[in-house]
Order: sequence, then structure tokens, then C-alpha cells
Amino acid sequence: MPSSIRIGNQDLTVDVSSLGAEMQALTTSDGRSWLWTGDAAFWTGRSPILFPIVGKAPDDKVAIDGTVYPMAQHGFARRSEFTLASSTATACRHELAASEATRAVYPFDFLLAVEYAIEGHALTVTAEVTNRDQKPMPFGFGFHPAFVWPLPDASGRAHTVMLDNEGEPELVRLEGGLIDPAPLPSPFDSGRLVLDHAMFEKDAMIFPKGAGEGLRYGAEGGPSLRFRFDNLPNLALWTKPGAPFICIEPWHGTAAEAGASSELSRRPFTNILSPGATARFGFTVEIS
Repeated sequence: MPSSIRIGNQDLTVDVSSLGAEMQALTTSDGRSWLWTGDAAFWTGRSPILFPIVGKAPDDKVAIDGTVYPMAQHGFARRSEFTLASSTATACRHELAASEATRAVYPFDFLLAVEYAIEGHALTVTAEVTNRDQKPMPFGFGFHPAFVWPLPDASGRAHTVMLDNEGEPELVRLEGGLIDPAPLPSPFDSGRLVLDHAMFEKDAMIFPKGAGEGLRYGAEGGPSLRFRFDNLPNLALWTKPGAPFICIEPWHGTAAEAGASSELSRRPFTNILSPGATARFGFTVEIS
């Protein structure tokens, strides 16, 4: 059975489940909740970890060196039981090691570690992927946290996403869950996007490049969440139209492109990790 751990300081508390090493709650000392609750009426996820793929594979299958394996959307980490490797009052680290079950769908010896650490009003989530195998290891990795929309005490206010780089990154959409690579005009205007549920009637908005290394999600004249990203060049925004949450998803890797190869190593932005090497990814969210 999954277990949970709570870390916190005088400003924040965070609950993390051993199932998927998934954050379950992000609460400030005033009792306000910032993370989506996982209401099954809309979406049961809260903040899943995406590994070893991001998004879908054609027919839910990937090819690795020509051999085909079943692979569900966003990979298996989010449905896997992690081990609590260490914890303090303000930090915890969970690990997932390769097993007979994982090798049946992903034939590599790996270690995936996810660490949550609180400092002041900020939470930093760091993931490390280590290739323990004797051959190069392709994979995608992503974070998929969902935050409440509207933010606490901000009902009726316009909510915006502001890119730190003031960019206008090209948009791509999904076609049957796969990337349609044809770029569309950016919905950002000098880095500013006013959120509207109608934007998500065609599923997620995906920005493969150009979104930069930080953004602010906030209510005009109200509270906000400031994000910084590390080694996560792709950004997606997603909700179900009418649902009271918005996912702010930094990735290194995307869904496969429609009509393209099913080889994992040929997916967009795939990581290829050398034997013995470790790749790190992370994001920090600060509440203000």
C-alpha cells in the first residue's frame, strides 16, 4: 500500500505519496491550498512524474533498437511504488530502481530519484535519472503539476502566465495524442498569456522551444506562483475545459510526432544517457 510523508517549515507544508513519488498537497501556513486535489470528476492526477516517456506513443508502443514494447501514456513511473530513501523535516527523497516489471517494458537498468525540498515560501523538486546499464539509455522526462485555477482568494480575476523571457514561442497541438509538428501562431503577446478555458478545447498547448527558464502564473491583482526550470526546455499548459486547475508542465521530451518513427531514441528532445551517467531536472515554485 502507498504511504505518504509530510515535510514542512513555518511557511509551507508538502505531502508526497510513495506511489509515483507524487506530490499530493502544497499548503501555506494560512491554510490555503495551491495544488489540485485530484477530484475524479475531472482528473485524478495531482503532480505525476513522467518517465521514461512524456505523452503518448503510437498505439501505446515504443521501439527500442527495433524491439517493440508496450508503453502507456507518460510512462510507468507515475504508477510505480517508490522507496523513501531519506527524509528530514524539510526534504524527502524517493527512489525507483529497475525491476523485473520495468525491464519487461523498458529494458534498462536505471535509478530514478525524486527529491522535494522546502526553503521559505519555495518548493524545489529535483529528479535524477542514472543509467546503471552498459548501453546508452534513451528516455523522456517531465513534471506534470496541477495548480488550482482560480488561485486562492482570486475567484473572478483574470489569470495569466507571464514568461520571464517575454517570448512568443510557437505553439503545437496534439493529433490523437501525438504531436502535430506544424507550428501555430503563439498565443503569447510579449510573454503574456491570459488564460481561457476555450484554449484547451483542442487538448494541451505545447511549446517545444522558446518558453525560457521561468514564468509566473498569477491572478491579476492577486496571488501568484513563480517558477524556475532547470534542464527542461519544453513547456505544456493543460486543463480539461471547465476544470478548476491548470497544469504547468516543464518537460525534456515530448510525445511522439504523428506519422513518425516509434523508436524511443528518435522522439523529439529525447535524452540519450551514457552508461554510468546521471541527468538532472528540476523546478522551483515560490508562492507570493
